[in-house]
Parts: sequence; C-alpha cells; structure tokens
Amino acid sequence: MVQNVKVLKEKYPDLTDEQVLELEEVFRKARVAQKEIEQFDQEKVDRLIRTVAWSVANKQTFEKLVDFGIKETGLGDPVSRMNKRFKIRGVLRDALRQKSVGIVEEIPEKGIVKYGKPVGIIASLVPTTNPDLTPAGTAIYAIKARDVVIFSPHPRSKQTTAKTVDLMRAALEKEGVNPDVLQCLKGNPNRAMSMALMSEADLVLATGGQNMVRRAYTAGTPAYGVGAGNSTMLIDETADIKEAARNTMESKTSDFGSGCSADGNLIIQASIFDEMVEELQNVGGYLANEEEKVALEKVMWDENGKRLADTVAVAAQDLAKAAGFEIPEDRKFIMVIGDGIGHEYMFSHEKLTTLLALYKYDDFEEALAMVRGIFEVGGKGHSCGIYSFNEDHIHRHALNAPVSRIMVRQPNSKANAGSFTNGMPMTSSLGCGTWGGNVTSENVSLKHYMNYTWVSKPIPEDRPSDEELFGEFYDPELEK
Repeated sequence: MVQNVKVLKEKYPDLTDEQVLELEEVFRKARVAQKEIEQFDQEKVDRLIRTVAWSVANKQTFEKLVDFGIKETGLGDPVSRMNKRFKIRGVLRDALRQKSVGIVEEIPEKGIVKYGKPVGIIASLVPTTNPDLTPAGTAIYAIKARDVVIFSPHPRSKQTTAKTVDLMRAALEKEGVNPDVLQCLKGNPNRAMSMALMSEADLVLATGGQNMVRRAYTAGTPAYGVGAGNSTMLIDETADIKEAARNTMESKTSDFGSGCSADGNLIIQASIFDEMVEELQNVGGYLANEEEKVALEKVMWDENGKRLADTVAVAAQDLAKAAGFEIPEDRKFIMVIGDGIGHEYMFSHEKLTTLLALYKYDDFEEALAMVRGIFEVGGKGHSCGIYSFNEDHIHRHALNAPVSRIMVRQPNSKANAGSFTNGMPMTSSLGCGTWGGNVTSENVSLKHYMNYTWVSKPIPEDRPSDEELFGEFYDPELEK
C-alpha cells in the first residue's frame, strides 16, 4: 500500500516531486473507490459497465476519439480504427454473460463452489496503437470484477487516453458512483512513473512493446503481459482463394497493419501461388519488384536490424514514398516475395505496417517447417492461421505451430482477439504463453481480473485402486 509522500520519495528517487505527489494522490483515491465498488452487487456492476461502454463506444463519440488520436500520434487509419468500437461491444457482451459477484461457479460432482472477488487496484499500461480501445475494454472487465484502474498512457497518445478515461468517469458520476474507480496519470507518464505505478498496484496489465512488458514483469507485482507478433498464414491447395485474399487484405490493412495480429507472412502452396498473388492484387495489393524491395528494407530496418519508427503503421502509399517510389492510390498494401527465413532475412520479421511477405511451398511438411522457422525469428507464442478445408492439415498445423491461437479461414487481426463469428474471448490483450515470456496463453479477459475463493465440501471417496493407477507396473509384492 502506498504510504506518505516522504516514504514514496525515498522509495522512488527517480521521480520528480510532482510525480510523487500524483502517485500518492491517485492511490489514495483508488483505495477509497475500491472499498466502495467492492460492495456493489451484480446488478449494479452490470449497469455500470453498460453506461461506461456506451460513453465511449457510441459512433459519434468514438469517431471524435479516433480523429483526435490519429492527429495526436500520427498513427492509424481512421476508417478501420472506427471498427474497434465493435470490439468494445464484444467485451461488454462477454462481461454481461458472466457472473462476478458472490457465487460465480458450482461444480456439484466435485463439491466445489467458487466465489468471485476483486483483485484490487490495476495498473493498466496503454499502448499508443489503442489509446481508446484498451482503456474501454479494461474498464469494462475491471468494473465487472469490482476493481479500480489507474491508466498509464503512452507518452505519444496520453491526451487521447485521458479523454477516453474522462468520458468513462463522467458516466460513472452520472450514476452516483465515485469516478475514481477509473483514473489516468496526468503528469509525465515516463518510464520511472510507470514502474512506480506498477510496483504499488495489485495487478498489472501490460499491453504494448516488449521492453515495456519486460519491465512490467520486474515490478514485483503480478502481471499479465503480451508477446510480440509475427502473424503467419498458411494457405493450402483447398483454400477458397478469393476468401483468403479478402481476409488477408482486411487483416493486413486494419489500422495500417499496426496490430501484432496483422498478417505479416503468407506461406502459399505452389500450385495456387500465382493465382493467389493475382487475387491479392485484385483486392488491393501491390507486388514490389526487386529494386523496390531493396529500398523498402532500407526504410523499414536500420543496419542493425532495428525497426525504424517512421514507417510503422503508415499507408501503403506513404511506405512506398519513403522508399523512393510511387504506387497507385487504390493500392492498400505492398507485397514482397520472401527471399528466405531467418534472422538475417528482414522480411521474415514482424512488419508493423502495410507490407506482406509471400513464401511458396511444395510439400506440406515444408510448409510446417517454414512456419516454425518464421516463429523462431519472432512472434513465438502469438498467433497464426490457416486457410484450408483439409482437417488433417489443420490438425498438423495446430500440433506444429508454437503459438497460442490459430484462426481457421478467418482474418487474423479481426478474429484472434475475439469476434462475433468465433468463440474466442473478446479482448485487446493476447497472452502468448511461456513462448512469448507471458504467464498465460489465453486471451486476457474477465477471469484474469478476478480472485476466486474455492469452497470445498466433502464428496464420496474417489480413490482408484493401485491396480487401476499403476496398471502393468503395479507389483503387490512391493507393498508388503
């Protein structure tokens, strides 16, 4: 628990006096608000998440937030980013369908009854790519669980996140609820401040770059982080080529490819490769020639292989212009033919923009090896997909890929964090398991915002015999 200002200053010497005062204030307010919200019943919290969600997700308001956020950061596509308001609806749907107060689950055959309890104060680190969606989704699940949240915005998008939080605070106030259930750091949200915030919280939700996630795990507070992406789609000879191309376009172009789930690599069966490339061009792809490919690599990565920020999440035309050439205005993304897979081949790394690498395979085992190779380069634990109607191929792909989620015949960036046409939990935070250095491989959702009390009652004895347990290895003579 946060103590007085003097203690905080000694504990966090890198903080300015203003930061120490802000830290003390937000935690003091958060503790008060937490004691209030933890008394609310199920009906109350369900009403609150409805009003909080609507305060941000209505079309007029979200459009203003999107416009403001793009102007503030210089990142993102206004058309596809508007669709993220439907993700808020999905999170609300999932939250409303679950219990979070009192008895939340009963397993009679095991004599188990589970009670839901809040985790307390959540420190939420907000990425610059989702300065409005992440706070809204986090707020819904947190309020449902009777938690309170202190948001630490990305410096590049702090005003957008602050506006989003203020809208939700106003909605709480209208319901007569302490708005300090949701707070946003107002000062300088630098590394030192975010580390102090995470250290003093009860739970950390870290959505953003890998360096930030790693810092979260060093804060000494239980944390849910996310891993890096390098989304790879396997397309076999049974695929509906038109559907696969359309889905790839939707995934690749959503918010100018800024998401970790945006298609980065296509591994295409040789017999349909040319047809697939043609269809990708039909839906807006531009196939770069070798000269253009070399130029693209130079503006996307420096000589040490570090991703250059200027070409992250930009329109295809702007990406081409940065590389010194022009493409037609109707082109939505750029394609390059992959020249190899490995750390030395930059186009097999995560792209984070409107660029797609294409690879050709002959035998399915070759395709599986290529998938493993790409994820050794980066993105292990995150996501991939497959366009196929061959159940054996889908099964072998699932056994092979070192990822937490595989989307079958779906646009990856529109599906893996939950959609209205699949059963994945709705979220904006995707755990990547130990592959990605994360504590969970699940979509981070309501269950991760809660503590549980397990009540166990006696049941009829369930003790198999030694013969049943040990099978052929059981030797009764050794038990004498």
